[in-house]
Amino acid sequence: MSLKGLFNARWPGVALFDLDGTLVDSAPDLAAAIDQMLAHLGRSPAGLDKVRNWVGNGASILVHRALAGKADWEPASPKNEALHKDALAIFYHAYGQLNGQHAVVFNGVLECLEHLKAKGCRMAVVTNKPDQFVAPLLKQTGLDQYFELFVGGDTLPVKKPDPAPLLHAMEKLGGTPGTTVMVGDSAADVHAALAAGIPCVAVRYGYNFGTPIASLGADAMVDSLAELL
Repeated sequence: MSLKGLFNARWPGVALFDLDGTLVDSAPDLAAAIDQMLAHLGRSPAGLDKVRNWVGNGASILVHRALAGKADWEPASPKNEALHKDALAIFYHAYGQLNGQHAVVFNGVLECLEHLKAKGCRMAVVTNKPDQFVAPLLKQTGLDQYFELFVGGDTLPVKKPDPAPLLHAMEKLGGTPGTTVMVGDSAADVHAALAAGIPCVAVRYGYNFGTPIASLGADAMVDSLAELL
């Protein structure tokens, strides 16, 4: 499924990309930071496989899941909220040191971004990752050159799956629902795109809590972003 095919034989004028699990495999860095946090709290490490299934809704929820040891965490008591606040601060410190060290750009990403850049497409990253970690990761992986804008998890009062971050980026880059595409890997990405009225491409290789992405209603699904060319 070419991106061109989503827009009646035209390439999109604006493309919005999720970051973790779509452009970059950042789970090794996130897992290392989570395990440092758990060790600091005297707990057993979670490990990479579990953390992969917890990524996608921002750092706060990732830490909630790590403390609970599962994706479906329950609202915390006041005592647990205090623990979460401390744990989040520990995680932020650890991840600030690890961010980008082991992250790898997924196959097909560079080919896709180069092609869209050559077509004059304006591009943004729209992620639930805390703002302070987005630019350093893009720079570390060499992807910063492709994007005019990033919208992080703290840029607006709401995160994906709320459509507001997508609409904000689209407006900033001069797009419309008829000329803009969202590319992501999780339910948050697909639901945000559907709510914004923007076509959505979902990658099968990302972080979606072990749930098949095919069930979410994306306009197209790919195993590599190179398939979109």
